[in-house]
Amino acid sequence: MMVKWMKNYFDLPGHETTLKREFLAGLISFITIVYIIAVNGAILSESGIPLEAAIIATIITSFVGCWLMGFWANAPIILVPGMGINAMFSYTLVHSMGLTWQEALAVVVISGLIVTIISFTQLAQLLLDSIPSSLKHGITVGLGLFLALIGLEKGGLITRGENSLLALGDLSSPFVIATLMSVVLAVALFMRNVPGNFLISIIAGTSIAAVLGVISFDELSTWTVPLDQYPSLFGAISFSGFSSFSFFVAVFSLTMVLLFENIGLINGHLNMTNRPEKFSRSFQANGVSIFTSGIFGTSPTVATVETTAGIAAGGRTGVTAIVTGSLFLLSLFAIPLVKLIPGSAIAPVLMIIGGLMVQQVKQIDFQDFSEGFPAFLVIVMIPFSYSIADGIAFGFIAYPLVKFALGKAKEVPIPLYVIATLFFLTFVAHVY
Repeated sequence: MMVKWMKNYFDLPGHETTLKREFLAGLISFITIVYIIAVNGAILSESGIPLEAAIIATIITSFVGCWLMGFWANAPIILVPGMGINAMFSYTLVHSMGLTWQEALAVVVISGLIVTIISFTQLAQLLLDSIPSSLKHGITVGLGLFLALIGLEKGGLITRGENSLLALGDLSSPFVIATLMSVVLAVALFMRNVPGNFLISIIAGTSIAAVLGVISFDELSTWTVPLDQYPSLFGAISFSGFSSFSFFVAVFSLTMVLLFENIGLINGHLNMTNRPEKFSRSFQANGVSIFTSGIFGTSPTVATVETTAGIAAGGRTGVTAIVTGSLFLLSLFAIPLVKLIPGSAIAPVLMIIGGLMVQQVKQIDFQDFSEGFPAFLVIVMIPFSYSIADGIAFGFIAYPLVKFALGKAKEVPIPLYVIATLFFLTFVAHVY
């Protein structure tokens, strides 16, 4: 009875998928993004939030966000606290602007409310329609490069250079050797189209890391879940700084980043599934999820780049997101086990997905400089600035400027001029 209901509710036949494929895609999505539990908790703790509470908030927020996306939008998009946004929360809103972490959570709530209101109006579709196709494809390519860069870093193949920004990792390191062996295996499985190839490669990659002594089993000795820390964080928002200029700037900056980062991400993910008609509901689910993030006690959620792993594994409906969200909730009781999966096993999946997304570069008309150059800026600035939001901003600002310089100002939609101006003001707000 339950299986029949799920097939009908999520329209599995209409999406040419099966429950088995959706469950596997959800598992793959979870494995590729589970690192956010530890990483987001660590970054939020820099703002003063207790580490254990921040980890629990990350898990609960991810669970709710994924279920919202699955049931409301029926899309395989994963919503978790975003990398980059969490750094903005701790280092910009709290450390630079002087807000307390309680006030920063209030900023998240207000920004989420604004995004939610926009998502339930025609303004969301207007914003989407105002983005030129060259910029949309540029965002997808930029995200692909960003995902590949994250994979290279997680696998130790790329490190911070002493005399350069980046440098080749230590190829003699057991960790890097494990990554290289895992990459060869993952590519072979993917090219042969082996069912469940990503899952197999991650399990095999973890086994390789264990054989090479990369994994430490010490964490398995501790299985306690520090739930007593969480009540002090849940709902701990403060509007005491509501009337201050810093609070206003924080809300404005965060809202701008959330709007266009998620518009770009959601649009890119839905294009991969050939279901652009799901944009409206997906954006609505995202808005509500951002709002609840502040209530639960974490930085805002985004339609994470790692969603593409689940889509590439065959995920086409909300079942994928629901499975991922459910696994997040279960991870409360198995955090040490989940954290055993090494970066060397995850890196190959991220690199392969990045390679798939980069193929969108063929859709950009680089012969037309007014279209190609802004897209190029998006492509290079997303990975080089290590910020999806900043990369998008550079392209959106450059597009009308280049068109104007070439005497093609009338080709730019009026909303795009407004968007470019707001992005520019966001940069000014960060400076001053």
